[in-house]
Order: sequence, then structure tokens, then C-alpha cells
Amino acid sequence: MSYICAINSLRDKMQDQAKAGKVLIFIVAYNAEQHIEKVLNRIPSPFLEKHEYEILIIDDSSEDKTYEVAKKYQQSNLSMNLRVLYNPINQGYGGNQKLGYRYAITNGFDAVVLLHGDGQYAPELVEEMVDPLLNGEAEAVFGSRMINKRDALKGGMPYYKFIGNIILTKFQNWILNSGLYEFHSGYRAYSVTALERLPFERNSNDFHFDTQIIIQLLLAKFRIKEIPIPTFYGDEICHVNGIKYAWNVVVASLQSKLHKMNIFYKIEYDVDDGAPHYQLKLGYTSSHTMALKNTPAESRVLDLGAGTGLIAKELKKKGCKVTGLDMYPQENNPHFEEYFVSNLDSPDFDFPMDSYDVVLMLDIIEHVNHPEYLMDFIRSKFHPTHRPKIIMTTPNIAFMVMRFQLLLGNFNYGKKGILDRTHKRLFTYTTFLRMCKQTGYLVKKVGGVPAPFPEAIGNNWLGRFMVKVNNFLIKISKRFFAYQIYVELEPTPVVEKMLKYSITESDKKAKKLEEITKQ
Repeated sequence: MSYICAINSLRDKMQDQAKAGKVLIFIVAYNAEQHIEKVLNRIPSPFLEKHEYEILIIDDSSEDKTYEVAKKYQQSNLSMNLRVLYNPINQGYGGNQKLGYRYAITNGFDAVVLLHGDGQYAPELVEEMVDPLLNGEAEAVFGSRMINKRDALKGGMPYYKFIGNIILTKFQNWILNSGLYEFHSGYRAYSVTALERLPFERNSNDFHFDTQIIIQLLLAKFRIKEIPIPTFYGDEICHVNGIKYAWNVVVASLQSKLHKMNIFYKIEYDVDDGAPHYQLKLGYTSSHTMALKNTPAESRVLDLGAGTGLIAKELKKKGCKVTGLDMYPQENNPHFEEYFVSNLDSPDFDFPMDSYDVVLMLDIIEHVNHPEYLMDFIRSKFHPTHRPKIIMTTPNIAFMVMRFQLLLGNFNYGKKGILDRTHKRLFTYTTFLRMCKQTGYLVKKVGGVPAPFPEAIGNNWLGRFMVKVNNFLIKISKRFFAYQIYVELEPTPVVEKMLKYSITESDKKAKKLEEITKQ
């Protein structure tokens, strides 16, 4: 019976450990020989007993005996699951973190908590730092000294750092649309699952790594929790150049904002937020609202590159009957009357197109390898007497922002926008209209589409006001101020079909003339 109890007790203990989670306590250390033992001694024993854990110290090529002191401590505390590594080449504060987080991912930890080897952040609070991660409340936990600002000053934070911290944090919250108490605490804990989704290895090796990883968390829409921590400034040596750090923080924050607005691409901020890539731009002037407005009610519409039917859904409200065509199979989509599968790079559909009043090609032509071939193919599908309205939109590579970027030497493809990575052909008004005419289409209407400011800065009064300003500027110069090109076309008859039609009609006319002559 005692054997069974022992087994049950062991099973319960293993279950408790599994629930508690596997935690890496990661200590970055540089010239910390005077403090590293104290930091290790301050890690609470109950926390270590509760969790499956490992303590990892990475000495970043210190000039003192940090590594030797840490190794001596390890040898004197063999019951502690402690590992000490040494960087033969200094990696910097950010670079050292990259190593620790990669270690956590590679070794299957659930959470990693970052401590500093100089003892500035309280090891006694590791439980409070890690619990929200293991309980599923957040993907990141930050220890903030600025939740109780007076305590920060009482703890010895220099006044210039105190003021600088407040100013920088307010600026970053404004730019990044966040609400953190502090961006500049080095006491961090992360879900390892979240770290796996972040391109943190592309970040700087410098101190503003901490800012960049916050930006990545925000872009990925991960939850961040802040807890109050005590402030302690002892006799540690500060290795941060304050002015350089502040400048790097400001630049990183601005770059991330421009990246989010699809104006400036930064690969480290190319983070998947889980949102669908393609969404309708409604409620303001856009390629979608212009196409919807200019499609007559109760018309028959062919939507090329129809996706999941977002445009079709809106057209259905106008009584339109929409046929969708795209390269991905889908069944029972309620927005389409019919749906066909075809790759527009090598179109092979062969169904009657003469029954359609409108053909939509919204943001499609820039995705195909040979736009001229696609335009020829579509035109060949119409009878010489059938002249549907063809509505097309495509990005304007000569948009003012793109011209300015070129002036600065930038031509960066990104996740969205004019230089979307999937775009294969880019047009100005001149080259796009020339292609339309050369492939046999009459240009009936030319317009300009403003930039989607509400997508970038929010669908609020400011975003809508910017659209109105952009619309006014488009009236002055579409070529310079339009974000996208909007055209309505009419196909002219294909020569081969026109010849056959002429022969057929000539035969009819000849027979009729012969009948009249006989009378």
C-alpha cells in the first residue's frame, strides 16, 4: 500500500511540475564579478522547488572574472541546475539576449525570465514575473519601476534618467498606440511560444534591442502585462550611452510606424499579427468604394481575382449577380452565383463572358507575370458587339511617397502597399494607359485613388481628413498624388473574331440582297 502511495505522490508531484511549467532563468552578465553570487543567492528556493528550471548565465566576454566567479559558484552548488557560458566575442546587450532566447527555444522551455548580473532587478520577484505567462494571462511580463514613480526616485534612479524615461515612454506610447508604464526596464519575462513567432534575431545587438522586441510584441498583438518592481541603483557600472540610446529608441519607434503604414519596410518588423492579409477598405474613398459605386445595380459582374468574395458580398447588396474567379478552390460560397478556378498567370477558363455587364480587375494586374497576355486573353473572350465595362485598379509607382523614397535611395519591397512582395509588374499612369491601349482597350475614364490613411492611422477623423486632403491633391495631379490608378475600359473587337463576324454578317446581308433581287 505504501508503494502505491509513493507512486501516487510521485505522479502528483510530476503533474504539479508539468502545470508549473519549464522555466529558464536567464542572466546576462558583463563585468559582474562583484554581484553575480548575490544575484544567484537571491533567487527564491520555493520557486526552484516548484518549477522544472534551469539557470543560464552568459558572460558576454567580461574584462573581469565574472565567468570564473560564476563557475566557482556552480561547483559549490551542484544541486542547483546552473549552466555558465562564455562569449569569446562580445555580443552586446541585445546580442547576448538573442543567445539566451534561442537557447530557451531550442531546449523546449515554456517561459524565460531575464535577470541582470549586476543585481539591479530583484530576483525575488521571478515568481510574479513568470506566473502570468504560465497561466495564459500574457505572452510577456515587464517589471516596471514607473507604475509607482515616486518609488523610482526613492530607489535612487538619477533624476535625468527619471525624466528621460517618462518622456521617451510617452513618445513611444503615442507613436506605437500603446499604453505601457515603462519601455525601458530590463526586467522581462517572455513566453517561449511567443518568442518563436518573433524575428528577434534580426534586432540590434545594442541596448535598444529591448525597444525593438516590444515593438514586435505589439505588432504581433501579443498581450503584455506590467507588474510593479522596486528600483535599485547600487554601485554597478552603467554601460549605456544615454543620448545614443534615446536616439536609437526614437528612430526604431518611427521606423516601425512607417513600416506599419507601408511607407518604409523594415524586415525586423515584418511580424504576422494573425489578421487576414486582404480586407475591404470601406467608409472612405478607396479602390473598393470607387468600384462599388461605379458598378450599376442589378448588373451581372465577373470578378477576376475574387478571393473569398468580399467585394461580391457588397455587390450582392446592390442586387448584382457575381461570378467569382480565382486560383484557389472554394465550395458553397454564398456571395457568388458561380465560381471558377483559374490561375490568371496562365488563364485557361473557357466560359461565355458575353453575359457580363461589368468585369472587375481590382489590384490584380500587378500580380501576374505577363499583364499584356492576360489583357489579350480577356479581350478575346468577348463578342465584337459586346462592350462590357472593365474596371481596373493598380498601384501608382510614381506616387509622391515612392518618389521621395527613391530620392533617398530606397526601393524596399514589403508585406503590403505599393511595393508588396507579391507585385511583379509596376506601373505609372503613362505606362499603364499605354498598355491598356496597346492591348486593344478604349480608355473611358481615368481616376486616382488616395492612400488608405485610415488603415495606417485608424479609421478616425484624422484618417478620413487625410483622405479628403489627398483627394483634393489628386485633382491637381493624379500622376503625383494618387496612391492607385483607377480606370474604366471598353474592349475593342479582336481581329480574328471581327473577321468571322464580318463574314457571317456579310453572308446574311448577301442572302438578303439576293432575296430582294429575286423579287
